Amino acid sequence: MIGFIQELQRRTPLGWLQLSHHKSRLLVALSGIAFADVLMFMQMGFQNALYDSNTRLNSALLADIVLMSTQSRNTQNLSTFSRRRLLQAGDVPGVKSTQAMYIGLVTWKNPQTHRKTQLQAIGFNPDEPALNLPEVNAQLDKIKLPDTFIFDRGARGQYDKAFAQIDAGNSVTTEVDKRTITIDGLFKLGASFGADGTLISSEDNYLRIFPRQLAGSINLGLVYIQPGYDLKQVAASLKAYLPSEDVKVLTREEFINFEVDYWKSESPIGFIFTLGVSMGFIVGVIIVYQVLSTDVNAHIKEYATFKAMGYRNLYLLGVVFEEAIILAVLGFIPGLIIPLGLYRLTRKATDLPVYMTLARALTVLILTIIMCGISGAIATRKLQSADPADMF
Repeated sequence: MIGFIQELQRRTPLGWLQLSHHKSRLLVALSGIAFADVLMFMQMGFQNALYDSNTRLNSALLADIVLMSTQSRNTQNLSTFSRRRLLQAGDVPGVKSTQAMYIGLVTWKNPQTHRKTQLQAIGFNPDEPALNLPEVNAQLDKIKLPDTFIFDRGARGQYDKAFAQIDAGNSVTTEVDKRTITIDGLFKLGASFGADGTLISSEDNYLRIFPRQLAGSINLGLVYIQPGYDLKQVAASLKAYLPSEDVKVLTREEFINFEVDYWKSESPIGFIFTLGVSMGFIVGVIIVYQVLSTDVNAHIKEYATFKAMGYRNLYLLGVVFEEAIILAVLGFIPGLIIPLGLYRLTRKATDLPVYMTLARALTVLILTIIMCGISGAIATRKLQSADPADMF
């Protein structure tokens, strides 16, 4: 091992010398790789923000098991099913209690700018906490009042003055689908790709802004199991007991994955972001190939001389791959720094959870190395066929 390291130290860094000899070409290559990395980082960031923002509510549920209509596509497109299914679910061994939840999209008027926007409204029995949100659970008494709601502090839009008024202990009135409501509290959940924010109140207040929805038709059924019972076993019992053509039974983890799968496979947005990552990778391969191919062509006689001196193809290929790795690492540095600023700008403009993660940085670094490796492999094809006799 020590001898290998010493041999490596004595080795002439031919790849670096060739790259640094043409500094303008090197800068162009690094710019191209950085551009490809930025493109991949941004598409991955948007994709994860899509999943994270649209599963906030799913993750915040206190329920162990969730019942939903088989016709539901995602939390912004929930169909209804009969509330009787909750009573039936209570007969299954291991079920401690059940609770109904109503969820729907409403158009409301921003109390500060008076512009209309789309929010997600949630209604449930305030005597039984349904969400793992301390700010919501501390204000359950407020939403028992008629036409009184609490509003999402993380909503997308201009609300600073309205928030300040509510924080000062004053309520704010506005309209939801031409019905006047009162905002008497705030909590933090956040905007998503499907809605600009969230309104929470009692099921009675929810049904007042959705007059066409019957109290017996619910969007979600929250099931809580008794201590000591196996979650998967209770879920399997519910699936066997409840009619499968009417109700879908999901654990909370499965409910989160159900939402992610919709945005990943059924929604065109998820496909677009995945395609964007692929396009960034392909662009990087093309750019690096052009640089390495040009470098190989410019030094083809030198490579032929090495062959005539007895150097094997493997050594010459190693030089090209050395250049590819150098380009990958050096191009990744600005490709990582630039998205940090773009992520911050995106969060400020859209209120979406776009953050850099170590896993994503490592993923893009690996993709960058693979990208440059593929380019190097393609660029060396002419080098392998070079015959010293034909060069002079």
